[in-house]
Amino acid sequence: MEIRFQQNPESAVALNTEQLRRHFLVQELFRPDAVHCVYTHYDRVIIGGVMPVTASVPLPNPDELKADYFLQRREMGIFNVGGEGRIKADGQQFSLQKGDCLYLGKETREVVFESQHSERPALFYFLSAPAHKQYETQYLSRDRATALKLGEAATSNKRTLYKFIHEDGIRSCQLVMGYTELEPGCVWNSVPPHTHSRRMEVYFYYDVSENHRVFHFMGEPMQSRHLVVANHEAVISPPWSLHFGCGTSNYGFIWGMAGENQQFTDMDPVAIADIE
Repeated sequence: MEIRFQQNPESAVALNTEQLRRHFLVQELFRPDAVHCVYTHYDRVIIGGVMPVTASVPLPNPDELKADYFLQRREMGIFNVGGEGRIKADGQQFSLQKGDCLYLGKETREVVFESQHSERPALFYFLSAPAHKQYETQYLSRDRATALKLGEAATSNKRTLYKFIHEDGIRSCQLVMGYTELEPGCVWNSVPPHTHSRRMEVYFYYDVSENHRVFHFMGEPMQSRHLVVANHEAVISPPWSLHFGCGTSNYGFIWGMAGENQQFTDMDPVAIADIE
């Protein structure tokens, strides 16, 4: 498991492009028949990807956790962004189509990932955070998620936001997760931008065409930086950082947060004219 330590805003200003990508960009999450994890010290969130192709893939127990099993002291939110797949969790089996979500609560011992068809493997993206209480395992399909229409075509950010793990949806200790999909012709996400010093966030981009990219903006409002992001790559957003982006075409992204609270509206907005 890869470890990413925290960066303070003053040191982040001095990072060059390669260093910025090394600290905040997560690549190659999906590897055949393997689980790839990145442990970030921002709220001790683990970012992971699983691509079962020819075999069932169990959730490992990395030495860095110093636990009897992965979810002994943790919870996990999982989304499928690929072909149809299955997840087995402590004797229960769940089928996930693209866009479906599964929440696994603290003390879930045995977790196995599978694809329905090896030629169209499932792609399971997950976030895991420390948990203080056990909430029940829950599955939620895309068509039952809370959907919010946001933005408008005039500002190129007409989009639908789907909420899955939140205070009025799937209950969790601290995870808040869902995804946003932009309509054709729209390219801006999370505008107007904001920070929230009480929570970290991870953006995972999907449905980015091979020849297109997303420019993800980060940094303090008066010291903005950007990362060029390809399909199935994630960006770690520190509590002090902006997080918004613009693509060369429309796309989707999974957002996930952990930290002080679970209030989706707890943000500190930043006026576009104030960004430098």
